[in-house]
Amino acid sequence: MATLNVEIKARYADAEKARTYLEKSGARFAGTDHQVDTYFNVPNGRLKLREGRIENNLIFYERPDQEGPKQSVFRLVKVPDAAGLKAALTDSCGIKTIVDKQRGIYYIGNVKFHIDTVVSLGSFVEIEAFNNDGEMDADTLQQQCDHYLQELGIRPADLIAVSYSDLLLAAKH
Repeated sequence: MATLNVEIKARYADAEKARTYLEKSGARFAGTDHQVDTYFNVPNGRLKLREGRIENNLIFYERPDQEGPKQSVFRLVKVPDAAGLKAALTDSCGIKTIVDKQRGIYYIGNVKFHIDTVVSLGSFVEIEAFNNDGEMDADTLQQQCDHYLQELGIRPADLIAVSYSDLLLAAKH
């Protein structure tokens, strides 16, 4: 089943400030994960295999490239054999790029926060408001993201319109 979320990604140099805010706000800390996201060549959307200690998923998503909160529709499939799936997808689709990151994962209700350090790119924060139970519309999810943008002091100039994979590909050219 496809899930709706609204998300933001921003450059954020002060990871400790974000962690302190989340802890004081009662966020649940799910842990720190070393994640390797392998993006595959696909005709539409984005397809990535996430390999980590906490999360191992195949994720397909479609999202516009725009700064600030943006709606995303995605499908997430838990993967018990990441190595086998990675080999099959590499052979059939080819690898587009690989994103290697350390990720702190926090939750406040239906909102997930990522404090990321991405190899070759730097430090970021992501905020994802999920419509897990079908009770919230896109406007409500947008309001949640806007609230946390303010709380964390994220400026419009810090917002990133594209994925880490796009940033890495652009840096190679």
